[in-house]
Amino acid sequence: MKEFRAKVYIAGPFTTGDTRNNVRRALLAADQLLERGFAPYVPHLNYFWNLAHHHPYEEWMRLDKEWIRTCDIVLRLSGESPGAEEELLVAAAHYVPVAYSMEEVERRFSNEPS
Repeated sequence: MKEFRAKVYIAGPFTTGDTRNNVRRALLAADQLLERGFAPYVPHLNYFWNLAHHHPYEEWMRLDKEWIRTCDIVLRLSGESPGAEEELLVAAAHYVPVAYSMEEVERRFSNEPS
């Protein structure tokens, strides 16, 4: 079985704008990453967890920041998002690179052995 190329954290709008559309966009990106051999982490899925078991925003951000530290790269989706900007600061503090497109993620890991 082939291993995943890298773990990718997806950062992007969640509560700014249409939440359902934001979750859909994150899942579309995750599916594209999975098809390209990456292991995506989609914090937007916490939306469903929060419906069943509510936690404060700060708790979700704390959890997300913990996951960022374990990922190989962050994919920043377009759109205004104070939370995603905060996540990029965490990525920078832990030397986790940030990509702004699927192509950037691909280029970053194109020279690694498969």
